[in-house]
Amino acid sequence: MSDLVIVESPAKAKTIKKYLGGNYEVIASMGHVRDLPKTRLSVDIKKKFAPKYEIIKGKEKLVEELKELAEKSDKIYLATDPDREGEAISWHLAYILGLPLDDNNRVEFNEITKNGVTNGMAHPRSINIDLVNAQQARRILDRLVGYKLSPFISQKIRRGLSAGRVQSVAVRIIVDREEEIRKFKPEEYWTIDAKFIPKGSRKSFSASLYSDANGKIKIENQEQAEKIEQDLADAEYMITKVKHGTRRKTPAPPFITSTLQQEASRKLGFQSRRTMKVAQELYEGVDIEGMGATGLITYMRTDSLRISDIAKEEAAQYILNRFGEKFLPAKPRVFKTKSNAQDGHEAIRPSMPSLSPEDVKASLTSDQFKLYNLIWNRFMASQMSDCIQKTTQAEISAKEYIFKASGYYVDFEGFTTLYVESKDTEEEKSTQLPPLEKDMPVKCKELKKNQHFTQPPARYTEASLIKALEEYGIGRPSTYAATITTITSREYVKREAKTLYPTELGEVMTNLLKERFPKIVNYKFTAQMEENLDEVEHGQEEWVELLDEFYSDFDKTLKKAKEEMEGVKLQLKEDQTDIICDKCGRQMVVKVGRYGKFIACPGYPECKNVLKFVEKTGVKCPKCNGDVIVKHTKKKRVFYGCSNYPECDFVSWNEPVNERCPQCGGILFKKKGKKPKLYCATEGCGFEKEFVEKDGE
Repeated sequence: MSDLVIVESPAKAKTIKKYLGGNYEVIASMGHVRDLPKTRLSVDIKKKFAPKYEIIKGKEKLVEELKELAEKSDKIYLATDPDREGEAISWHLAYILGLPLDDNNRVEFNEITKNGVTNGMAHPRSINIDLVNAQQARRILDRLVGYKLSPFISQKIRRGLSAGRVQSVAVRIIVDREEEIRKFKPEEYWTIDAKFIPKGSRKSFSASLYSDANGKIKIENQEQAEKIEQDLADAEYMITKVKHGTRRKTPAPPFITSTLQQEASRKLGFQSRRTMKVAQELYEGVDIEGMGATGLITYMRTDSLRISDIAKEEAAQYILNRFGEKFLPAKPRVFKTKSNAQDGHEAIRPSMPSLSPEDVKASLTSDQFKLYNLIWNRFMASQMSDCIQKTTQAEISAKEYIFKASGYYVDFEGFTTLYVESKDTEEEKSTQLPPLEKDMPVKCKELKKNQHFTQPPARYTEASLIKALEEYGIGRPSTYAATITTITSREYVKREAKTLYPTELGEVMTNLLKERFPKIVNYKFTAQMEENLDEVEHGQEEWVELLDEFYSDFDKTLKKAKEEMEGVKLQLKEDQTDIICDKCGRQMVVKVGRYGKFIACPGYPECKNVLKFVEKTGVKCPKCNGDVIVKHTKKKRVFYGCSNYPECDFVSWNEPVNERCPQCGGILFKKKGKKPKLYCATEGCGFEKEFVEKDGE
């Protein structure tokens, strides 16, 4: 007989089995084995919100196998993921297998390495019922909101819609930003920029007009700009102030869940769901040549910046060996974790810092390598010396006007030799000024006035939305990927390249919720609910009382909305097509059903004529002159093909545009990326140019 260890996934089971040896049987539960069934509410509101759990459909055979193995085992260990969800899975397994809740059978692995597994097995504990109750409270809250509110939304707007406690607030954030953009009124302003050449030098430098005799200057129109330009027509320029300094740039801390998702979006173009999937694979274990199944990173659902002393020592030794002593700070860095963080796990880091990305590249998929490389570089850089920059600031006077110039150069690269954090806004570029001295005359090589307009706030990207959700305290980092996937798949939000914007459906639904259920889409209320769930986790609040307080108010609001909106149905705009109904002669329109868009006669129910919706690109097929249309794979990835398929086999992942190649006359395609390009696919042509978006397109 042997001991039984139950984990969540086969990959994790394989890695742990390698470290535990033959005296242990390690099996995967494949995630949850018991849950609220999807077909009904399954929460008894009158009996203190008692959940009615059932074995998940399709897992009956697995549960029987687990029971058989449990009966044969001397000891059973529950080693599901070290978080709320993992604790709940262990609790459900204990119930199914008849294990005492006070038994010390729960083990946690922060990293799937020999040390991590050995340490976890050496410190078993009993199931933390407070963690379980926090998970149950969240699950039941989301079920109550989803199953009570969704039918109402579907009835008032369109069949098949859903509302959710976190997803609806996420949609509102995007809708609110769109409203800001629409209301934004651009303001005109001007700048005056100059290029100067110091006496005895050939190297020019740039400076911008900063102030006049009255202080900092604001140029609001062309007339003001022209007047200043005229004033400076015969001016002599002199450097009146030079300041040299040193600036230290510190590294970003190691990743937590939210920052990993943001940075993977910015640097790798990964959607959050993809990031978390790959991170899970790296945590659970990958077959590394010469090492076998190995967990490469620590647990990826964390909001703590804590790093173990052992990891710091390993990182320091690696940095010393590879980069030298000057790249190590005087003492190991300590990053401050946010006050509301759980701090249950370390930050996300390589489980073995000495294992560089290049060491394991041959054993990883492309996505695994990219993400491991990102995590490893970020962690290692966080343990390295500051980047030291030498700065220069200068003021150039002409009559009553003052221009300012600034520049810097890197004196010591420090951590930037390995990693620099990406930002949502453009970063300052390194520009070094020529040697400048006070009272040095300079020649004005160029004086240029430039018109500008203030810009509206930018639409959210996935990275900036995650940042906003975290700042507002809405949801938890482990839920962001699922939330974004839900709101895009249900078409409340559209994704154009990296930009997220609301659909008409998303706006109509959000406005209805804001009017009738203001608490559900209130930022502060949703954030407070997360704090309440945290208090349940810490044993400071009763989960049933939390649910009762929420539901009593929610139920009254729902009943009132149903009464006041009885017989009311909100109308979505219907796009007209150029197709005439062949049954009644009306002009057909585009409608949206539970399975997506379709073309229908507006005369329903008298006329029930429907057609399949086809999205045309306006481009003719280069092979047969048919229409190039938008198509989707089973995983909803967009591609382009000919409407005459299967007679014509034209297909392309890149979008064709209604523009011909100037070299060969072939069709041009748009290649996406940070800098989109138009290119010709005709063999042997090779034409390529930058893609410039035109107004209204």
